[in-house]
Amino acid sequence: MRYRYGRGDSGYTDLMGGGRVRKDHPRVEAYGSIDELSSLLGVAKTFVRDEEIKHVLKQVQEHLFIIGAILSAEKPPPNIPRVDENTVRWMDRLIERYEEELPPLNRFIIAGGTRGAALLHLARTVARRAERRVVSLAEKSQVDNSILAYMNRLSTLLFTLARLENHRAGVEEEEWRGSY
Repeated sequence: MRYRYGRGDSGYTDLMGGGRVRKDHPRVEAYGSIDELSSLLGVAKTFVRDEEIKHVLKQVQEHLFIIGAILSAEKPPPNIPRVDENTVRWMDRLIERYEEELPPLNRFIIAGGTRGAALLHLARTVARRAERRVVSLAEKSQVDNSILAYMNRLSTLLFTLARLENHRAGVEEEEWRGSY
């Protein structure tokens, strides 16, 4: 694939499989947010201490590449792998397993701890924004329910991984003591 200079200078971009849309189109917003999240997870991986968590983050990045590719086309080519119900169940099992290792939550916690955990908390918020962009796209175009479910679970997984990173590093979580 060759880079073509200047194709986007007019504020439009090419979709995979053909077609052009404005750069602020909900489809571009959705897959752009997915790309941003994947990049942030790459940064987080460089600070995460726990090898198992790094491995999970790598798998999540691979899923996000698939989701980004699917969302970047009005009609995704059939040769693109899919994120499906099994992928969502994989996330559910991880969340359940890791929560068993963690102390129960009695209060909100303040994001922080190790650098890796702090970045995973940031990634959680970016994941929620990406989910909102995918939901916006789903209002205008067909988006597979498994992608919507995956994006919904992802912020919970990242929250759990941030807590796990702190726990395994021996860093105590800071609870929010405010009243509400």
